[in-house]
Amino acid sequence: MVSIEDISILRATIQDWRKQGLTIGFVPTMGNLHQGHLQLVEKAKQQADKVVVSIFVNPLQFGPNEDFARYPRTFDVDCAKLTEYQADAVFVPDVKTMYPNGMEQQTIVEVPESLTNLLCGASRLGHFAGVATVVTKLLNLVQPDYAVFGEKDFQQLRVIQRLVADLCLPIEIVPASICRESDHLAMSSRNQYLTAEQRQLAPQLFATLQTIEQKIQASSRDFQALTAEAKQQLTHLGFKPDYIEICRATDLQQPDENDTAFVILAAAFLGETRLIDNIQVSV
Repeated sequence: MVSIEDISILRATIQDWRKQGLTIGFVPTMGNLHQGHLQLVEKAKQQADKVVVSIFVNPLQFGPNEDFARYPRTFDVDCAKLTEYQADAVFVPDVKTMYPNGMEQQTIVEVPESLTNLLCGASRLGHFAGVATVVTKLLNLVQPDYAVFGEKDFQQLRVIQRLVADLCLPIEIVPASICRESDHLAMSSRNQYLTAEQRQLAPQLFATLQTIEQKIQASSRDFQALTAEAKQQLTHLGFKPDYIEICRATDLQQPDENDTAFVILAAAFLGETRLIDNIQVSV
């Protein structure tokens, strides 16, 4: 596996692969890789001849009171894992490479508010503009045939799918299912922030979503009551819910009586750690 920091070297490497008639897969990450990330690499390898993984902790998507400064950076360990999983290249730009004119002077990519100002976007103002901007830049740099995104960040997945469609980018966005711990907690780099006691409690977020799923499958359609009850249960357990919503799976809008595909999405704090999860439901 080759490690690349310079854009010109990245482009030359991609161009060489293209001359050989090879297809390119891409997995953008912020590093501190866990099994969920490595599952994305495996998925990309199933789709393409060559796989590029990027590691870039993007300051543009962090709010002023969020964890950019302490976000875990484990480059050497990450590279060892990517070598084991046979990634072909890791692209590791610095902030100056990604934002040469500074973030204040960066052209911003914004996906319509109908997708970005709800759920995580309601409490993390500007987050999805930061995500959309950096992903657009990375997709333009790598120019992959396939880009793999995990379904744990379900809203992000829908934002990227919309971005690629609206900008007519010739890239297939490949979703990858949520990778979970043995107790069903969705894998996340932020799980390591949890205390031992909080880690024992954290799987209750997914269990709460499963309860909602069971009630929907049993024909319950009072979604407001279902989410209100779930918030109350999580609060009683010691969580601080940010949101729990039942949305139409295709576009994250409020479902109507004709819809049959839903996604139950939740974000909740345990102490200072913000956890997210979701379950897709078809009836």
